[in-house]
Amino acid sequence: MSRSRLLAVCSIAALFLLLSAAWAQQPQTAPAADTLKIDYFSNANTSGAPDGTLRITNPGTSGGNLCANIYVFDPNEEMSECCSCLTTPDGLLTLSINNDITGNPLTGVTLSTGVIKIVSSLPHSGTCPLPVNMTPTAALRSWVTHIQNSNFTITEDSSSDATLSSSEQNALQSQCNSIKKVGSGKGVCANSPALAAICNT
Repeated sequence: MSRSRLLAVCSIAALFLLLSAAWAQQPQTAPAADTLKIDYFSNANTSGAPDGTLRITNPGTSGGNLCANIYVFDPNEEMSECCSCLTTPDGLLTLSINNDITGNPLTGVTLSTGVIKIVSSLPHSGTCPLPVNMTPTAALRSWVTHIQNSNFTITEDSSSDATLSSSEQNALQSQCNSIKKVGSGKGVCANSPALAAICNT
């Protein structure tokens, strides 16, 4: 191969490497805001303490119904329950922490404290089955009442916004899928007859 041809090949290869490196460094599209909310609960299922409440609303900005995919974790980062409930535009979903969020733990260990993650996603054929395969879509808002300290003072705050990464989405779906496979109905939250028409259908 002639020297000029060798230089041309090397130049093209170097240009290709530079373009590949530049493409790899381009910022990736960030997940839409408001697809992941995170909150906590405290003094649940505690003698003398009032029940806490999780409230979720669909503001209608997505243009239709959404699923509120709920994942409940114990303080040791283990998923205890997961579920999904249909939320209509301008509708309000109200769930009991004791009965709907912590009332059916996978291991049978009833939680008193823990973490709640909520992912907003599109329904599947108009329904919200267990959240093992989501299409995250921004919009849902949520609030939780917190039963504080030994005097059981009640406070309420909006849930915090967090970034939903693809690895976090995969982890949530995978853990919920494991609950679905091995739980024989245990580990499914919001499974009361009152919620049967809109949750885990």
